Amino acid sequence: MQKILSGQFILGIIFVSYAVSVQAATSPNVIIIFADDLGIGDIGPYGNTRIRTPHLDSMAVEGITLTSFYSSANICTPSRGGLLLGQYPIRNGLSNDVARPTNTIGISDNAITIADGLKTKGYATACIGKWHLGHRENQWPTKHGFDYFYGLPYSNDMKPLALYRQSESIEEPVDQTTITKRYTEESVRFIEANRDKPFFLYLAHSMPHVPLFVSKDFEGKSDASLYGDVIEELDWSVGQILATVKRLGLDETTLILFSSDNGPWWEGSAGQYRNRKGSSWDGGMRVPLLARMPGKIPAGTSSGAISMNIDLLPTIFTLAGVAIPDDRPIDGKNIWNILEGSETSPHEYLYLFDGNLISGVRSQDWKLVYQSWYRNWNARIGAKSYHYYPGLLFDMKNNPEEIYSVAREHPAVTQQHADWLKLGQETLEPLAKSR
Repeated sequence: MQKILSGQFILGIIFVSYAVSVQAATSPNVIIIFADDLGIGDIGPYGNTRIRTPHLDSMAVEGITLTSFYSSANICTPSRGGLLLGQYPIRNGLSNDVARPTNTIGISDNAITIADGLKTKGYATACIGKWHLGHRENQWPTKHGFDYFYGLPYSNDMKPLALYRQSESIEEPVDQTTITKRYTEESVRFIEANRDKPFFLYLAHSMPHVPLFVSKDFEGKSDASLYGDVIEELDWSVGQILATVKRLGLDETTLILFSSDNGPWWEGSAGQYRNRKGSSWDGGMRVPLLARMPGKIPAGTSSGAISMNIDLLPTIFTLAGVAIPDDRPIDGKNIWNILEGSETSPHEYLYLFDGNLISGVRSQDWKLVYQSWYRNWNARIGAKSYHYYPGLLFDMKNNPEEIYSVAREHPAVTQQHADWLKLGQETLEPLAKSR
């Protein structure tokens, strides 16, 4: 009990110390709500009718829904690195596996995160929830731009697993039945304490990564078993964040983004898209992105322009007046025009990775698939020695399910994507070998 009280006392000191200046009108608050293994088909805005998500539905009605938004990886750690650093994960050593208690994988000392950049503009910053970018002291959230950390260092199926406040373990074993609720309560307190200055909240939920846990308030309430209960509690959490922002009069000065780190794992829905987590087919990497900022983002809109979670760093930096780093490659691009409803992407194409290898190239209307895992074999579908050289080409406007290749019917388009693929193989894939 003494340790918990001490942690709450520390929390109060941290929050009060940041709530001291008046927020500038040019420094919008930013909230990223990031689910773990939630499929694009698991929530109402993308067509789910079995799981009730009224608050996410409200976000869609009051903001924009992106329908061609991708994760930068098909598993947890590299996806989070892509989001926070604005780079393809192969650039920062996070591409080929996830951080575990048994390895040293994690964020590099010289990384520049979204939080690092916003700190230069006086933002209060918090990472609440799952970190999963390394457990060593130099990899901790508070070493990478976050003033405050409350959450788990890894996925909720890893052991040993403790709940931390800052660098102090406050609970082990972790009661995961209340973890979504406690993340939410911590987030609300952070927002309330920093209402008078710009803040960045990165709320990275542990759910619906397995093992699944839900509080008694939501247990048995959905029409989709335990998994559905978990999603409905996440939706409740979104509702608490929205209500807090509205109650404090921060609605028009707060950008709220909701997404997921990759497609669904054993349960969940990838919607109409092929395959799921761990694959680079769209079911593994096409994820939801809802964005809401009344007066800035038009309500009830959608866009199919291609974009990726690497785009959030340059978009947020531009919005907050933070200089985009020029001492390193930033693969993301400012997609504010898309958030305003444009169907034009700043990307001519995006690379889709499976570990350290490029598995596909996505342009606005097309996708070339070069390789895919089959059982324990990485089938280089587009290799000269295989049947589909230089790859399977899909018409993403008319066949987003990636069922029938039209490479024979569109040789020039196929060759263009093959050229982009070769460029990536020559310039990006060797980065993993150089470490």
